[in-house]
Amino acid sequence: MVVVPGLRDAPVGLVNRVVERAVLSEFLEAVRTGEGRALVVSGDAGLGKTALLDDMAAQAQAHTNTHTSAAAQERQFRVLRVAGMQSEMELAFAGLHQLCGPLLERAEALPRPQGLALKTAFGLAEGPPPARFMVGMAVLSLLSEISREQPLLCVADDLHWLDRASAQALGFVARRLGADPVGIVFGTRMATDEVAGVPELRLEGLAEEHAHELLSHALSGPLDTRVRDQIVAETRGNPLALLELPRTLSREELAGGFGFPGTGPLSGRIEESFARQLDALPGETRLLVCLASAEPSGDAKLVWRAAGRLGISHLAARPAAESGLADFGQRISFRHPLLRRAAYRSATAEQRRAVHRALAEATDPVADPDRRAWHRAQATDGPDEAAAADLERSASRAQARGGPNAAAAFLEQAAALTVDPARRADHMLAAAHANLQAGSYDRVLELLAIVRAEPLTELQSARADLLQGNVAFASGLGSDGPPLLLQAAKRLEPLDLDLARETYLNAWMAAMFAGDRAVGGSLAEVSGAARKLPVSAHPDEAELVLDALARVIVEGPAAAAPVLRRAVGAIVGASLTPDEVLRWGWFAHAAAVGIWDFTNWRFLLERELKVLRDVGAFDLLPIVLATLGTVTTWSGEFSTSAALFAEAETICEVTGAPAAAFGPTMLACLRGDEETAVPLIRSMIAEVEVTGQGASVTYANWVAAVLYNGLGRYRDAQAAAVASSESSSDLFIALWALPELVEAACRTGEVEVAEAALARLAESTSAGGTEVGLGLEARSRALLSGGEDAEPYYREAVDRLGRTPLRPELGRAHLVYGEWLRRGNRRVDARHHLKIAHGLFTDLGMRAFAERARRELLATGERVRQSARRSENTLTAQETLIVRLATDGLTNQEIGAQLFLSARTVEWHLRNVFGKLGVTSRRQLATVLHQNSG
Repeated sequence: MVVVPGLRDAPVGLVNRVVERAVLSEFLEAVRTGEGRALVVSGDAGLGKTALLDDMAAQAQAHTNTHTSAAAQERQFRVLRVAGMQSEMELAFAGLHQLCGPLLERAEALPRPQGLALKTAFGLAEGPPPARFMVGMAVLSLLSEISREQPLLCVADDLHWLDRASAQALGFVARRLGADPVGIVFGTRMATDEVAGVPELRLEGLAEEHAHELLSHALSGPLDTRVRDQIVAETRGNPLALLELPRTLSREELAGGFGFPGTGPLSGRIEESFARQLDALPGETRLLVCLASAEPSGDAKLVWRAAGRLGISHLAARPAAESGLADFGQRISFRHPLLRRAAYRSATAEQRRAVHRALAEATDPVADPDRRAWHRAQATDGPDEAAAADLERSASRAQARGGPNAAAAFLEQAAALTVDPARRADHMLAAAHANLQAGSYDRVLELLAIVRAEPLTELQSARADLLQGNVAFASGLGSDGPPLLLQAAKRLEPLDLDLARETYLNAWMAAMFAGDRAVGGSLAEVSGAARKLPVSAHPDEAELVLDALARVIVEGPAAAAPVLRRAVGAIVGASLTPDEVLRWGWFAHAAAVGIWDFTNWRFLLERELKVLRDVGAFDLLPIVLATLGTVTTWSGEFSTSAALFAEAETICEVTGAPAAAFGPTMLACLRGDEETAVPLIRSMIAEVEVTGQGASVTYANWVAAVLYNGLGRYRDAQAAAVASSESSSDLFIALWALPELVEAACRTGEVEVAEAALARLAESTSAGGTEVGLGLEARSRALLSGGEDAEPYYREAVDRLGRTPLRPELGRAHLVYGEWLRRGNRRVDARHHLKIAHGLFTDLGMRAFAERARRELLATGERVRQSARRSENTLTAQETLIVRLATDGLTNQEIGAQLFLSARTVEWHLRNVFGKLGVTSRRQLATVLHQNSG
């Protein structure tokens, strides 16, 4: 039995919520025992969500008094609460500050990046805008730290009215609770995207018998059974409606009339009922109630200061308090959120402007400038440039705190108050950009449609094109982004050359991802246009990279190689700021890969990964982790790459982004795990219809060719390699497929196909001049050469690849050399190379290639046992990753920060790992990790 809204003080204000209360009690007990839990309690307005949450908080704090023993006291909850407020939805982190404000003295115990992110978000420190998930991680760590003293219950009511930055942070925490005695329960009308994946308890109306009981207790006079049944049916058992709507009916209607309304949404009818109750109040009281509803902070001092400006006396509060509509105590509160809304909406527009004006004048412009700016904007009845300027400054502060949604709202309001068309368009474009940063792509497009109806300058029109292109690229519509970005780049050339170059780079990358599916804006078109740009006397890194990448397409690898080397050298040697690393990272990778420079490619990736972790750029982290995983997989560091892929998957789970499949697919193919690899390959190819990114198909076919060459299924390998290498707009993966095509075509007797593939490969590898590229070229030439001409190339391949980190490619060079020697009846020499290959493949866990080498050794007369399949790892992917980080020397807190877990949850995982593996210390974990790798 729980108290329903509106009758909390009445002796019969109870309705039956046995099942729901049992769920919440079980929730609390689980948290008490150290299991982090989260729950969304959802349902229409008036169903009793807040009452249930109040009851849950009371249960959590039950028996907490001075007579409770110390042991029992430790099991009692500390309760923190926040309630979303509709008019505070645009104030970034307002809700989170309300929840965590009492805990901020403990923020010093957080890791420095987390502590700084939290303080910056709350405006208590200056720093770069914090990444939203870094703020979430800080809150998780803070709640975990507090829960060491006693279990913690966080209640977030009216989630649908919570500012988005706070909702995202709390949703993040809710999904990452582990072995911490922390519970988070949300109350909301409808579960939002921010809490996707959190278990939900959906409330329904009361059963008929309980609705009858509540209605009979709520009314003192006679109630005709037909009217009773009609009220219950109309309200669908909604407790608040059962209590509030009959108040508007006359005694005659309750006794058997037919005046009960039956149209309109239920929440609207409840609100109308509240409005009629407000109408019965004196005029001065109604104005005071409207004033209080317009300032949802409940700050009584602020409201009374504003009331004084309107000439409202303190006596005006008495009728509202006596009727139970509002409480004007130390904090002002309403009986129900719908009552607050009704109080605001039932006032005239002139009254609403008056109360906002009074609140703006009563708000401290230094202590709370954003609230003052917002009230001032609501007080205007037409354009107001000064108010718009205040909102623009508020938007800048919101951006600095990491609240792009709030910044967008401020800027949109500023645009509405701006007279000058050019400045109005600037505000709208800035709002669209803020929404782009927030990932609100639909709103960006809506704003662009509005702004394009305005008279725009050429620069503004080009910026609109750029925003639309960035939305298309960022939202995964790979085939739409390149032509839009190319168009924007061309328009920007005479207006802002630096921005034009940056846009060309983005268009180039978008075209590469789109591959052959780009409709307009192909790599050739983007590169051709970029090559026509004027050349600076002293080009910076961005200009060098753009020039180099465009040359590859327009003039070929040989002409581009010197500029590519210069660009890579400049970027590798430069002391770049974190912002520059993030802006130019992908393009620097492309330049390094373009010359087969795997050493600098890995350096650039590792540098970028460190910056991404430091600044908390979790949207890019999974992509860089997966790409670095490609390098480490190709190097034969399978346990390292598996850890990178697991970390990327963890981040995607946190952020809600789709996890990239290309890393795990490559790993399965090199391991020769056909059962795992084939479904992944098929999935990558199928997904291109959704993402429009043709590069995924090119990649999937390349690694499929590797798989089938390892299995000795050369027809399948050739088909996959042809499909990959035929991509006309891929610079890298299509080239990586060429060595696979040469090998497969040679084995199937398709010599002309192999020769054509080698010619294309050599054009790129010779220009790059690296050991990796030249080694792969030498191995391919050896396969195509006849007689004694082949051996120098085999030796060159072994020699060159032996000086690279790509151990799988070195093993394959020894393998094909050994196969060639065996066919020439040079069995002793063949055994030497085949043993090296077999040993490498076995150590690395490349089962298919190891079996291929074993069969060749048997053909030489060598006895070789079939490699035993390693027993499956007893650890989960997350446990393996935690073990790896622990053996690298990271503390539990550092591991937690990297994997978005609390230190206590990391500690709990390590205890489980110790039990599974039979070890007692971290020193023993390194040996176990090596045994479980591969």
